Amino acid sequence: METSLDDLHAQGQRTAPNVTRGGPIVAFDFDGTLTTKDSFKAFLQWREGAIGYSVGMMRLAPAGLRWARDRDPGKLKAAAVRTFLKGVPRAMIEEEAVEFAKLTAPLLLRPDAVKVFRRHRQHGARMAIVTASPEIIVAPFARGLGADVLIGTRLKFDHNDRIQGGLDGLNCIGPEKVGRLKDVFGQGIRLQAAYGDSPGDKDMMELADEKYMRLFVADPARPQK
Repeated sequence: METSLDDLHAQGQRTAPNVTRGGPIVAFDFDGTLTTKDSFKAFLQWREGAIGYSVGMMRLAPAGLRWARDRDPGKLKAAAVRTFLKGVPRAMIEEEAVEFAKLTAPLLLRPDAVKVFRRHRQHGARMAIVTASPEIIVAPFARGLGADVLIGTRLKFDHNDRIQGGLDGLNCIGPEKVGRLKDVFGQGIRLQAAYGDSPGDKDMMELADEKYMRLFVADPARPQK
């Protein structure tokens, strides 16, 4: 059964929790947890097409070599933003992100992860998606899922509201996920549960009473029993 973004949004509207009363907080990583792959890379491949993406990756090769030495994913991501998106207006990226989400949600979102996400919402939890991918790309997915909060990497825009190239702040991974959660929910935040799939989620999981690493395995491309 396909996971349609429109269907998710409709269900989210019907089951939206009353966040004004408080309630437990549940945090989900996005790439590799709610999805089968890196959503930013998938967006760039979709946006550029096979030839454009290949050309961009060749231009990105020096940054890839630097990453092999320093292992700093934030620098590599900033270089990718400069290579593929510099100068693009915010409104255009937002429109493209919506189209990308509509087209790819059935192929990217893990059905078992969506089911658990939805169950937490139905039980009144405040749902946070915390991701290293750019917020502006993940936002349509987060709205469709009915997330209360989206925390992700921010892109830098210039005074004309065009992508300047690079990141606005730190790459949202590791300790940065914890810092951003505390900015939203307060320094004393405690998560009811946290879901992730990589070492970059471990700091966030230390805030949680229930920790789930690589729990979801369903492939949206295969029929679900």
